[in-house]
Amino acid sequence: MLKHVGRHGEKKVVVAYNTVPGEDHMALVIYSDSLPSMLHDEVMKVIESPAGQTAKSLADALFRNIMPDGNNTLGALHKGGFLKKVQTKQVILKPNAKSSVRLDELNEILKKMEGSAEAAKKLADIDAGRGYADPSKNVSRDVGEPVKTEAAVNTNGVLTDADLASQRLDQATKMESQAKTLLAEAKRLKEEASSLAPKTKAKNVRATKKTIA
Repeated sequence: MLKHVGRHGEKKVVVAYNTVPGEDHMALVIYSDSLPSMLHDEVMKVIESPAGQTAKSLADALFRNIMPDGNNTLGALHKGGFLKKVQTKQVILKPNAKSSVRLDELNEILKKMEGSAEAAKKLADIDAGRGYADPSKNVSRDVGEPVKTEAAVNTNGVLTDADLASQRLDQATKMESQAKTLLAEAKRLKEEASSLAPKTKAKNVRATKKTIA
């Protein structure tokens, strides 16, 4: 099973953001066939990686990936205008050949997952390949609808620099938290090493005395 991949009409897409802030009925997708070769390969590498498959939002994993030319993958997609805004009900996710689900329905399932056994079962059914939604239901090939409210994307349907800055700050905060945890663990290990060192030294002294004797 491969998450984050599907179709918008007849076009293959990769879902970077399941929803757009302020517009839950909209998502940001990447038309994979329109990507330059290197960028396409990097996006697919991220999707297929453990980080990509466990990420709730693929954009988080794309943000952490650095391409061979030194550019951030998500940043390259943003600068190239490859992030497009479309309606969630028009995106059909196909994790495998046997199952499919509309993105808007999947989003609803994920919202209910925390306290709903029924929602968890529906998601398990999708993962198992039994499907959930009719791919032809309410699907059209039109790209999105006009923006009616102020959102975190510009009129071209791509992320703004402010959005990327916000994501970087969020990522930095997470990394700082992880760093603190690692530092605390390192301190604990050093303390354990210090407590063991005298015993090791004492054993060495005794061994030396025996050798001299």
